[in-house]
Amino acid sequence: MTAEGLIAPPEPLAAPVIDSHTHLNLHDRYLHGDSVPDPDELLAMAAAVGVPKVVQIGCDVDYARHSVELAKTRPNVVVGVSVHPNDAARIHDREGAAALDAAIDEIAVLAQDGVVRAVGETGLDYYRTGEELRGPQQHSFRRHIDLAKELGKALVIHDRDSHDDVISVLQSQGAPDTVVFHCFSGDAAMARICAEHGWYMSFAGPVTFKANEGLREALDVVPDDLLLVETDAPYLTPVPHRGKPNASYLMPHTVRFMAERRGVDEAELCRRLYANTMAAFGEW
Repeated sequence: MTAEGLIAPPEPLAAPVIDSHTHLNLHDRYLHGDSVPDPDELLAMAAAVGVPKVVQIGCDVDYARHSVELAKTRPNVVVGVSVHPNDAARIHDREGAAALDAAIDEIAVLAQDGVVRAVGETGLDYYRTGEELRGPQQHSFRRHIDLAKELGKALVIHDRDSHDDVISVLQSQGAPDTVVFHCFSGDAAMARICAEHGWYMSFAGPVTFKANEGLREALDVVPDDLLLVETDAPYLTPVPHRGKPNASYLMPHTVRFMAERRGVDEAELCRRLYANTMAAFGEW
C-alpha cells in the first residue's frame, strides 16, 4: 500500500480503456479505515494509468442521486442508476411491494438525466436471496427492463447464481437494444447465448482468479465487438492484489490478463475495449 493507504499503481496501459462499471461512492471506512480516498483522487490515478473515463453505478436511490450529482461536474464520468436486486428484496421484505415500486419510481426520474447512460445494475441475485423473495426481485428486474426500453438506454445486469432466470426474464419481457452483463460470471455456453443476442459481456477481477477456468473459457469465446472490462470497484480486485480494496486504476491488471489469454496485443485490445464501451453507453 502507498503512504495514502492505496495500492501502488501498475504501469500505464498501451492505450486508453474505460472502466465500464465502478462504484466511486462505495469507498468507505469499512474498506479503507481512516484513509478514505477522494473520488477525484481515484479518477486522477485511473487516468494516469490509461483509464481516463468510468461508468459510475449508483445502485440504490441515495447512491444513484449522489452519482448523478457527481457526474454533473466531472465530464469523464457517466452513470447507471437502479435499485440493486438485493436491495429490491430487502425493501419488499421490510416495507412491502408499494415501497419497492416507489423506489423504482424515484430511479425512473433520475434516469432521465443526461449524465445517466444506463439503467442498472439490475437483475437477479439468488446467492443472497431466498426463494420467497425471488418474485420481488423479478418484478424489479422487469420494471428496470421496461425503463431502459422507454428511455433508450443500456441495461446493466447483475447476475449471481441466477443465469437461467435472468435470460428467461430478459426474453419474456423483451430485452432493450443494449444489454450489458456486468461482471460476467457464466460459462462458455452462456457466453455463446449472450453473443447470439448481441449482449455485451464485461469481465472483472475474478477472471484472473486461479480457480475460475470456466470463466476464462467464457472469455475465450466472446466476440471481439461484445467484450467489455470493468473493476466493480471497490470489490473484486484482480490478482496480484486480490482481497484488497479495488479501484479503477488497478484495471490494467485485468486488461493485461485478458490480452494474454486471448492472444492479442495489449494496445489492440485496449482500442477494442474503448470502442465497445462507447458503443454500449454512447460517446462522451
